[in-house]
Amino acid sequence: MMLRYCPLLAFVAAIFLLYFIPASSSTTIAKDDDILSSTKCPAYLLFETAAYLSDVTIELPCQCKPEETKYVVWYYQKKSGDKPMVLTDFKGTVQLDVENVRDAYDTSLKFTIRMFNLIVHKAQIENSGNYLCGTQDGHFFYGYNVDIQDSKDALVSFVEKDGKPQPHLKNKYFVAFTTFSDWTVCDRCDVRGEQRSIGLCYVNSSYLNPRFHANKNDVSSCGSEAVPLKFKKLLSKRRPEIMIRSCMTKCHVRKKGVMGMLSTLMHTIGKLKDYIPWISKVPMEIHTQTMGSRMSISCPGVRPEHAVAWDKDNERLYLTENLIGAKKSMRVFIDHGGHLNFRSIQYSDAGTYYCWLQGKLTAGFKLSVQRDPLKKRKFSDPDAIFVMKNILISIPVLIIIFLVVHCAKFFCCCT
Repeated sequence: MMLRYCPLLAFVAAIFLLYFIPASSSTTIAKDDDILSSTKCPAYLLFETAAYLSDVTIELPCQCKPEETKYVVWYYQKKSGDKPMVLTDFKGTVQLDVENVRDAYDTSLKFTIRMFNLIVHKAQIENSGNYLCGTQDGHFFYGYNVDIQDSKDALVSFVEKDGKPQPHLKNKYFVAFTTFSDWTVCDRCDVRGEQRSIGLCYVNSSYLNPRFHANKNDVSSCGSEAVPLKFKKLLSKRRPEIMIRSCMTKCHVRKKGVMGMLSTLMHTIGKLKDYIPWISKVPMEIHTQTMGSRMSISCPGVRPEHAVAWDKDNERLYLTENLIGAKKSMRVFIDHGGHLNFRSIQYSDAGTYYCWLQGKLTAGFKLSVQRDPLKKRKFSDPDAIFVMKNILISIPVLIIIFLVVHCAKFFCCCT
């Protein structure tokens, strides 16, 4: 008897789920939106200070927004008192083209908005300043004072070489110190790897401008507008820091149970392809460069905050020896963005380079080096014209010098 009503009960249950679940979900979303919309904006516009290392992608949330506002517009100020300039509208279709806002190194930099948040891609020192979210009419809700600190001038320290952070800079007006981030994941697995921690400059003082506030009272980043100008002169030599240490981690950790056994079996089968010579371990790209040229290789999918490592064939290119700034002069080096750079390619650079991303072997680059092919020049080429002009000018000059010398010799002999 119950079997006869099972299809009917299943149909009723399906109708119940289709009818009630969407309604409850939409109610939950509406409540979350009400919470976001009900966040009260400060009566007097304040700026939250935020510090970042250059080359990172920044996301700035619009912390408060009136309920009737359906979208926000982001503005930029180089410093307080300047006229705010529009960066982008909600769809990201408006962008201001000014030199002091755009990235000096990457002209494709764009400011975009995602869920009311401003995204600044690959920020540089030139992008430091005030960012405000508001309406198209110029009403502001929330502001950030962003301090971008230069990674190219960073102080690199290695724990294995007894590297230590910079000591605090103290005087009767302020205390400057370095705040370090958490260590990244180990950049290699099953072999010795390295970890990195980023340190940014902060200052503690009772003389900070209260309009620019950080998470703690009387603390702000060294480049913030909260810091008086006379303090910044004393802080100009204070640099961001990068600490590096060695680490060891396993590529695969065996788990308990049947699923753990299956995972270990699949990992073992996947490792078998590493022993087949005609099958590449990772996706491979082929690069051909001329001798003496410059080149920079990037690991696919890398972001500045990721842990990146490089190998050449079977040689590990550790940051201890190959990070930019580790030596006075470096022809081949890894920059703070994780890119492998060649200043002047030589025949010895030929080989296969592998990159690790977040502790996993990700991609390979096969580099071959060749001589710069000889180019047949025409008489109409600018270089050929320049050479011919110099030859035609130098021949009469040489003839005149020859005649003068022989005439002088002749008169000396006669006298």
